[in-house]
Amino acid sequence: MTRSAVDSNTQAGGLSDQERKKKKAHRKLLGAGLLGSSIEWYDFFLYGTAAALVFPHVFFPDSSALMGTLLSFSTFWAGFVARPIGGLVAGHFGDKYGRKPAVVTCLLLMAVATFLIGAIPSASAIGVVAPILLVTLRFIQGLACGGQWGGIVLLLTESASPKKRGFSGTFGQMGVSFGVVLGNLVFLVATATISNDAFLSWGWRVPFFASALLFPVVLYIQTKVEDTPEFLELQEDAKKNQKDVVVQAPLAQALKDHWRKILLGCGLLAATNALFYISIAGVLSYGTTELGLKRNSLLIISLLSALLTVGVVLWSGKMSDKIGRRPMILIGAAAIVVWAFPYFWLINTKSLPLFFIAVTVGSVFQSMTYGPIAAYMGELFAPNVRYSAASLAYQLAAITVSGGTPFIMTALIAKTGTTTWVAVFVALMGLVTFFSAWVLKETNPKEVRDDPNAIPGAHLYAK
Repeated sequence: MTRSAVDSNTQAGGLSDQERKKKKAHRKLLGAGLLGSSIEWYDFFLYGTAAALVFPHVFFPDSSALMGTLLSFSTFWAGFVARPIGGLVAGHFGDKYGRKPAVVTCLLLMAVATFLIGAIPSASAIGVVAPILLVTLRFIQGLACGGQWGGIVLLLTESASPKKRGFSGTFGQMGVSFGVVLGNLVFLVATATISNDAFLSWGWRVPFFASALLFPVVLYIQTKVEDTPEFLELQEDAKKNQKDVVVQAPLAQALKDHWRKILLGCGLLAATNALFYISIAGVLSYGTTELGLKRNSLLIISLLSALLTVGVVLWSGKMSDKIGRRPMILIGAAAIVVWAFPYFWLINTKSLPLFFIAVTVGSVFQSMTYGPIAAYMGELFAPNVRYSAASLAYQLAAITVSGGTPFIMTALIAKTGTTTWVAVFVALMGLVTFFSAWVLKETNPKEVRDDPNAIPGAHLYAK
């Protein structure tokens, strides 16, 4: 075929070689982002399942059942305390030196910390040193998790077509659901193949050792993935001394210019985080200790629910490209407010099918709010402070809502003897999310969606 024939084919609507390579590279990035995010969240959520089912026996054997659970969930919370710190540090370096180096560092840190948790001797072997090591490594997990979210979602969204950022961002968000699936699956396999005594002795460690699978993903991202076009453009602008340059103190700049949006961004996650952590950790503990339900049955329910809601995350992100980010979040938040009380009514029936309905319907509503957040959170902020600002907003929600929710749920039930106040808590979190989305501006309004050259969010921070 002649050069003129190739050119005419391209002009007639076909893709050039460069465009095809770009699309292929982005598909690989979506796959790497999904895989990396899934294993990262697997590592982080694995701890939540273990905290509900194993750690009270292994690391707090001399405590009562209630106190052991509370102590176990308090170590779970330590990871969330660390997440804002990780987000701040990674955000600073990610805005200055690139998204990719920050992501690679965080993924490596998570893999090492998770692997080492599996190697900690029990409290019966080394005494108080065991829970101290557990908290330390959980804190390191939190640092890694706090930094990776912003990096992965920015790698995905900033490398995507401006009109498909909602869809692309979900490949980082879906990692949360797949992480839950993987974590529950390995626990199910372990408990089904060995005795309960063997599981509590050494079987629970195997899922943590499996975190070594993250290393090939890290290697791939490091060697095969380019940094995002938007960040590379910032670097070029900096060399030319143009206005929109890489800032020296991105966090300070973000707090100075965008502190209201950061707080409201934190509020966006209140509902989805509260209900999510109740579903994957809180009700696992409540169902086994208070309702007398079988551990494996609840793990299967959690696994199936997470699988079914993966599609909702993908759909909600894609819909946000078509109708805007805020409508999806507002609908999901309102639905969580309404569902908060039926959720616990169904769980308290002790019926496994009704338990499944409660968790799955709640997960659908929670996923509707979560899917668009990857794109929305990034679009709220200018590229030169985006990593710092988005990470801070996301991780503030982690420390204020996520980590404390299983602890709060357990404490409220122990104090009141009922789940009513837990339902009130979930409904209030739904109202916080609804209010935050209502106050924030739309980054992908109709005029942006209709303009083929418009970039979502640019109208909010354009000079």
